[in-house]
Amino acid sequence: MATHTLDFEKPLLELEKQIEELKRVAGENVDLAKNLRPLEQQLATLRVEIYRNLTPMQRVQVARHPRRPYPLDYVNTVFTDFVELHGDRLFRDDPAIVGGWARLDGTSVMVIGHQKGRDTKENLYRNFGMAHPEGYRKAMRLMRLAAKFGAPVITLVDTPGAYPGLGAEERGQAEAIASSLIEMASLATPIITAVIGEGGSGGALAVGLADRVLMLENSVYSVISPEGCAAILWKDASQRERAAEALKITAPDLLNLGVIDEIIPEPPGGAHSDPEAAAAALGDALQRHLGQLRRLKTDKLLKRREEKYLSMGALTEK
Repeated sequence: MATHTLDFEKPLLELEKQIEELKRVAGENVDLAKNLRPLEQQLATLRVEIYRNLTPMQRVQVARHPRRPYPLDYVNTVFTDFVELHGDRLFRDDPAIVGGWARLDGTSVMVIGHQKGRDTKENLYRNFGMAHPEGYRKAMRLMRLAAKFGAPVITLVDTPGAYPGLGAEERGQAEAIASSLIEMASLATPIITAVIGEGGSGGALAVGLADRVLMLENSVYSVISPEGCAAILWKDASQRERAAEALKITAPDLLNLGVIDEIIPEPPGGAHSDPEAAAAALGDALQRHLGQLRRLKTDKLLKRREEKYLSMGALTEK
């Protein structure tokens, strides 16, 4: 049973409690046990119905769910033989960005992602998934290493944004993000990005300039958080629902706008309700796109990447 329940999930929690109670008292009672199946079917139907009709702000809540799988969770389910690499060779290692060699269905890849924590202590260690400049410089180092050996790069995005603290600014946060974008634009190896939770601002984009950009169904990708947008535009963070709608941050919106290439379906109830099913769907999508990209020659791969980003945001007059 869920230990963290979102407001719109409360009807599901009530049904789950009824089912658990019925299981407890039913025991070997066949007549009582017969009542379980209709309740379980009702729960499954209600879960599908609720998650099919989520508002943009509710999807933000799901994307931020504390039990949602993070990159290291997927490293242990989608990938094998992971060897983590540390440090940017300039300042220090940034635990908010994890990366290293791994195998995806037997293919050697470099996997890089934003890592949040499960509790307060780990979140402080991981800085809530908000990377410093050294985190992005570590990511760049690993990407260059991958290109040197002809290995594809896979990035898993889940961050509220790059860390905006004084130390990060002093060490060149903006420059690190800009350099990462330049690096990825010309990296001579296939790049796939999957937004698995929050795709926040330049902190997400810094490792998101890829040949294929995928999004899990209940993830979000935006230049700013709904709360931040509402505070700036309306001086009122409670207008977050309005902001979330206007920002077009959901996977269907971004697919329609041509910003992403595919939506990866999540199990009913979100990735946190069935991490194994979410991992299987993510793994299948990554393998399929990687197979397609590896068939392209490097010059054609880079040309397509250039055309992909130049074609975004075309101006039309009415």
